[in-house]
Amino acid sequence: MTISSAQVYSPSLFEPKEHSIGCQCPGCCKNNPEPAESKTVNTNEKSDAESSQSENSKTEKSDRELSLGERQQVTQLQQRDSEVRAHEAAHIAAGGAVVSGAASFTYQKGPDGKLYAVGGEVSISSSGGSTPEEKIAIAKQIQAGALAPANPSPQDLKVASSAALMEAKARQELSLENQESLKQKAVNAYSQNQDNIINKNELEKLLEA
Repeated sequence: MTISSAQVYSPSLFEPKEHSIGCQCPGCCKNNPEPAESKTVNTNEKSDAESSQSENSKTEKSDRELSLGERQQVTQLQQRDSEVRAHEAAHIAAGGAVVSGAASFTYQKGPDGKLYAVGGEVSISSSGGSTPEEKIAIAKQIQAGALAPANPSPQDLKVASSAALMEAKARQELSLENQESLKQKAVNAYSQNQDNIINKNELEKLLEA
């Protein structure tokens, strides 16, 4: 029976008598496997990659964990947020000078962890106006700002009603001022006329003399 030399291991024939570092003889290769350190590095790299994939998987899973009802709630909150912001923006745009400061909002946290505006308000000042004309202009501006949104709230209607009352009072003041002015003009005209009569009489007396 013939035995192949490739299958025979004979230290006396194949191994050198002295072995150096990095020797590639069959005996050294068998007795000195690959360093454990390189295997550890590869294991760590694999662990980091798996950890990163796991975190991404958890994030994606968290997004998918919302139920159908929760998704509908998020959609409703998004719509409400847009409506509220548009509503307050309309107040500010139409209110002009009577608007004091920026809009403030009330927020609600959705199932997705985000905050959505569900309410808002804009401060309007009715102060100022030293004359009835100025007060009327301010009242009109307040009404325009309050009724600017497509769907004014009950509070908006209340503010507009108060502004309308303010305008009515200012117009009443203006009417009284106009009446007083007309009376004063009539008195002045009468006084001027009397002065003219007196002057005329005195002139006639002088002519007669």
